[in-house]
Amino acid sequence: MKAGPSQEEIRRHNLGTLLRHVHLGGSTSRAVLADRMGLNRSTILGLVSELSSAGLIREELPQDTGRAGRPSLVVRPESDRVYVLAFDVGVDRLAAARIGLGGVSLGRRETPWPRGGFDSGEVADVLAGFARQLMDTARDGTLCVGLGAAVRGLVRRSDGVVRSAAHIGWKEEEFGEDLTRRLGLGLPVSVENEANLGAVAEHLRGAGTGCQDLLYLHGDIGIGGGIIAGGQLLGGDGGYGGEIGHMVVNPRGGRPCGCGARGCLESEAGERALLQAARRDPSATGRDAVRAVVEAADRGDISARAALHDVGDWLGIAVGGLVNILNPRTVIFGGTLREVFLGSAAQIRSRINSHALGAAREHLRLRVGELGDDAVLVGAAELAFSEILVGPLETLARTGA
Repeated sequence: MKAGPSQEEIRRHNLGTLLRHVHLGGSTSRAVLADRMGLNRSTILGLVSELSSAGLIREELPQDTGRAGRPSLVVRPESDRVYVLAFDVGVDRLAAARIGLGGVSLGRRETPWPRGGFDSGEVADVLAGFARQLMDTARDGTLCVGLGAAVRGLVRRSDGVVRSAAHIGWKEEEFGEDLTRRLGLGLPVSVENEANLGAVAEHLRGAGTGCQDLLYLHGDIGIGGGIIAGGQLLGGDGGYGGEIGHMVVNPRGGRPCGCGARGCLESEAGERALLQAARRDPSATGRDAVRAVVEAADRGDISARAALHDVGDWLGIAVGGLVNILNPRTVIFGGTLREVFLGSAAQIRSRINSHALGAAREHLRLRVGELGDDAVLVGAAELAFSEILVGPLETLARTGA
């Protein structure tokens, strides 16, 4: 007969759970925490005391209650003291941010980057430089507890190797190890696909908050996807799950895709397909070019409207099939697909209605991302926070706090 968890394991679990509640939910009282966790108030008091002594949370009076009498203390995350560094390797920009516990932005650096082949060592150098600048702004006594990076490509979760990233020209790049070495902080860099991290971000802090089953579609030069099932990221065996952009939606006569197939969702509904159908200047690319097409369609531009109609068709067909397979409660359109959805929502809905089973789409909600261009960075930060939210005191011990 298998023994149950020990008291130490239960304590460790409860410490992580309480810190996670404060990290994601913000300031709250001990009474609310006791109710959410199903624990008595004396146990909550002990957990709060431990985390407070470790410098992860603090208790203080609320700033303004609007009520008579002495207000109850609230528990807050130590956002200024405990932070992570998040990195985003986009197709046309590099970005880094210092994010405090509780999701508070403490600083950001960003630079445009020419499209085409990236030298991964040069990228790591730039991001490491950003990290040093951000850490120089931190006051004495602060602590970095994690590092997370997002890359547009297939990332092997076990070691951060980028197996393939066609849009930035990488193949079998040991990016996680390289960036870890250049940072020299004694912490490993966790690397993940950008759409997976966008899904995590919108699930925890955006349009999917409170939804346990969602599908996230991220538009950049290509199309990526992230799947949250039962509240957890569905990554697959090696971490390569969610490559929705390479679903074949138009096998006969479809455009060639960078992956080697034809008629993938990315090649039929991605940035290049939209701009080509809208008869835009081939040199016009990126977020601004996509937004310009949507704005032109709003003004009555026939080519822009036709392009959005075509792209909406393929997106709706793909989402309809995924709704049948995954039965998500919410589908979120992020990155440049946020603007595309706003310009072709009727067409997307029509195709979903004709391709998805009635029962599977009965309660389906279509949403645009709430975190904008920062969704991927927010997701990278949550990836970096993941260890301390599981074992707070053990993580602090490893980081030398």
